Amino acid sequence: MNFSELGKMIDTLGKDRGIERGIVVNAIEQAFLVTARKKYGIQGEYETRYNNDDGEIEIFQYKNVVESVRDPIIEITMNDAKSLDEEAELGDQLGIKIENPNFSRVDVQTARQIIFQKVRDAEREILFSEFKHKEGELVTGIARRYERGNIIVSLGKADAILPRRESIRGETFKTGDRVQAYLTEVLMTKRGPEIRLSRTSPLFMCKLFELEVPEIQDGTIFIKSAAREPGQRAKIAVSTGDRDLDPVGACVGMKGSRVQNIVNELLGEKIDIVRWSDDLDTFSRAALAPADITNIMFNYEDRAMDVVVDDEQLALAIGRRGQNVRLASILTGYKVNIISKNKLQEKIQKSVQNLMQMEGLNEANAQVLVQSGVMSIIDLHESKVGEIMEMLGFENDSAESLIKLAVDAVEKNEIELQVNEADELISAQAVPLYDGRLEESETEDSDASKFSEAERRLREELAAFKLK
Repeated sequence: MNFSELGKMIDTLGKDRGIERGIVVNAIEQAFLVTARKKYGIQGEYETRYNNDDGEIEIFQYKNVVESVRDPIIEITMNDAKSLDEEAELGDQLGIKIENPNFSRVDVQTARQIIFQKVRDAEREILFSEFKHKEGELVTGIARRYERGNIIVSLGKADAILPRRESIRGETFKTGDRVQAYLTEVLMTKRGPEIRLSRTSPLFMCKLFELEVPEIQDGTIFIKSAAREPGQRAKIAVSTGDRDLDPVGACVGMKGSRVQNIVNELLGEKIDIVRWSDDLDTFSRAALAPADITNIMFNYEDRAMDVVVDDEQLALAIGRRGQNVRLASILTGYKVNIISKNKLQEKIQKSVQNLMQMEGLNEANAQVLVQSGVMSIIDLHESKVGEIMEMLGFENDSAESLIKLAVDAVEKNEIELQVNEADELISAQAVPLYDGRLEESETEDSDASKFSEAERRLREELAAFKLK
């Protein structure tokens, strides 16, 4: 069967849509295979081949050579088989070319629809493969329109989605505006590849730094962790193995030129660039800047720290609506408890008084227990005999007796058991480091129940930064 337009169709699809010739040819063969089955019987066995020399679709019907034919669609007699192939024998399967298929206009139209459907599927696979490789990169496109609050961004060959929740609060784009974003994920859907973008992810800020700071691109400076409250404030920790290079200064640039370009892209977001340190105390103090820290006490097992500051530094350490302490918590991966020096003294004194309710426990011993982290009778009740012996230098019997008194006090509930710390601590909790990743907790105005499991997983990935 000769279709003069098939060759043109193959060439056109290859040039205009960038689809390989072999994919188009395969689509044509599959389309006419389906058409042949519908016309000649679905129980038959067929094969279609595209002849490149004359642009013809060749259709072959395979039949079994038998003595007596019961089903002419799948069987042929020995005499008829010999007329086609002299070497044919009983039991062979003979491929017979259908010389004149006589396809109707409906048959040809059906084949055409199948061809274009398969070509569209091939296009989607090509686009998916092309953009899948760009996950985790910066992309630049043109704003086309709004759909349900989401921005549709043209990336040339495909459109991407910038969800409203992944846009910086307050920013707007007009049709034709340039949009730079972080490509978070490419998913294959029934409608084709869905490309998702973000401008709120900490990774977006990190990629902007890579773009602006050549030392990050060449591996001289490393981004160790990052935290953002989009459009408001961010912190980023950097380090270098070059002793002669200041990583913070390199990221800031001459007269702040490098960081200012990033600030402009992020809608005026204030960025604190912090020098990374393997010493957790040093790094935590830098992460809590600009506040001056008096003392930090770490609980490595629970990944928490108690930060002591002077009263005049308390507001600075906490930040506006707790912003500074939240970002520091995310940056370090530790829960951060902020307490002023005066409040700490009050807390210690209350804890001493609380412990002194125990019979036989004087002020000196209570002070020692508090300094060792036993802040209340409940803490004492949960302590082990060996720990009390080590803290107070007690004999085994005395330590057991003290813990027993604490147990009795808790069970009878006759005395004040624990100091109320609700008004004394300002805390920020970040998801702990695990598997080399640092994840940001949900912001206060987020509603996780609004999102599906897939969206929630993506939202977590957007907030995560893999340590280098």
